[in-house]
Amino acid sequence: MATEILVPTLGESVSSATVARWLKKVGENVAADEPIVELETDKVTVEVPAPAGGVIESQAAGEGTEVGPGAVLGTIAAGAAAGSSPAKPAAAPQPASAAPAAPKVEVPRSASGPVAVPGAPSPHAPLPAAAKMMADNAVTAEQIGTGSAKDGRVAKGDVIAFLNRPAAAGAPAAAAPRTPRALEDGEERVRMTRLRATIARRLKEAQNTAAMLTTFNEADMGAAMALRTEYRDVFEKKHGVKLGFMSFFVKACVAALKEFPAVNAEIDGDDFVYKKFVHMGIAVGGPSGLVVPVIKHADQLGFADIEKRIGDFGKRARDGALKLEELSGGSFTITNGGIYGSLMSAPILNPPQSGILGMHKIQERPMVVGGKIEIRPMMYLALSYDHRIVDGKEAVSFLVRVKEGIEDPRRLMLDL
Repeated sequence: MATEILVPTLGESVSSATVARWLKKVGENVAADEPIVELETDKVTVEVPAPAGGVIESQAAGEGTEVGPGAVLGTIAAGAAAGSSPAKPAAAPQPASAAPAAPKVEVPRSASGPVAVPGAPSPHAPLPAAAKMMADNAVTAEQIGTGSAKDGRVAKGDVIAFLNRPAAAGAPAAAAPRTPRALEDGEERVRMTRLRATIARRLKEAQNTAAMLTTFNEADMGAAMALRTEYRDVFEKKHGVKLGFMSFFVKACVAALKEFPAVNAEIDGDDFVYKKFVHMGIAVGGPSGLVVPVIKHADQLGFADIEKRIGDFGKRARDGALKLEELSGGSFTITNGGIYGSLMSAPILNPPQSGILGMHKIQERPMVVGGKIEIRPMMYLALSYDHRIVDGKEAVSFLVRVKEGIEDPRRLMLDL
């Protein structure tokens, strides 16, 4: 009896994924829990393990297909493939005991390759879910144009975006399809990954929605650097993790957020939602772009636990192994452009959050200290905030509290 390969639960606010790559071909042996297919969501790439050992019998969803939780990706037949010929596309319908109740994604059951819609032109044919929505709303592929799925195929999200597109006054409801321009010698066209497209959409959403402003300050890193140097070896020996500067900034932000809760809040319709916890997002670079894993209840953690979480997030972000649930629920974000050499920048909000702190590189500069000029290790700090919920006085005062905590880290240790 064949075992179905199902799309797992994709996590909070993620309703669909795209089949990015099959790691095993039809007819190949697989072991239980061995990764067999990669799904790309709006937030992260997910590997789907084999639910049982056996032979890949069929691949119901080809690369580029949009699928939802519980959808059937393919089947695994019991036994080994030795001496057998590669499996052929199944002519008969699949077993009735299919996926549990979940958002249904209609996909034709073919052996492999991109899924085609009967009668639609290739390679820009709509994906199955998109084709159904287009038929229900009397929308044609020519009206939508090139889609966002693999090979320019129209995905369900493209149809939704088209239907939600405001029509210009006096203009026809259907917009002219966008035709990609011809490439010149030395140019190469590469389609956005789903993650990159989501990053672009969310950043533009933040600019269009929030009344976003940025306030700047600077912090003398001398005291934090001295404390780190003094306790670096004993800290690593006891806790098994290096003492970095991120834990200082997390603790400084936690203290400031307690004093100015609006920076830790969000807008929901006509309401403000205040939080009695701090779920700290830490922006880290991954292979496909920037992701923001969240340290839940950072206000309850010490320096060592924070450093361990950040180190673990960074490693798994580079390996593409972050879990979906680790990328949602943040109430405030810290991003560190300084690791790439940035001296000053204005970070963009991570919706629906109302504040984000930008760290930058430590630069030695001449400063006046006690009436004398000294060379001090300085860092510019930037707080971008949503002026709809955070007043300018609150934002400036918040950043001053962060500065004070960094310049006198004993305040952080004594919870002052």
